[in-house]
Amino acid sequence: MRKIKIGTITHYYDKIGVAIIKLGKTLKKDQELEFKDKQGEVIFTQVVDSIEIERKAVDQAKKGDDVGIKVDQPTKPGWGVYSS
Repeated sequence: MRKIKIGTITHYYDKIGVAIIKLGKTLKKDQELEFKDKQGEVIFTQVVDSIEIERKAVDQAKKGDDVGIKVDQPTKPGWGVYSS
């Protein structure tokens, strides 16, 4: 199944393992995401455990929001975030 780009990584906080994503589509808790590098290679896949907007936990976020999510592996600014 083809994945749709839902956002782009804008920052990664390595000490706490949190990626900041600028959303182009809605993101929901428990959604499975693929993280792709700038060449389009899938680096890792994970399910969203929690979403935060300005340090407040939310169950979903909409297009245009900047969200923080805990990630299993390091990410880099410019990577794409995809989902079904």
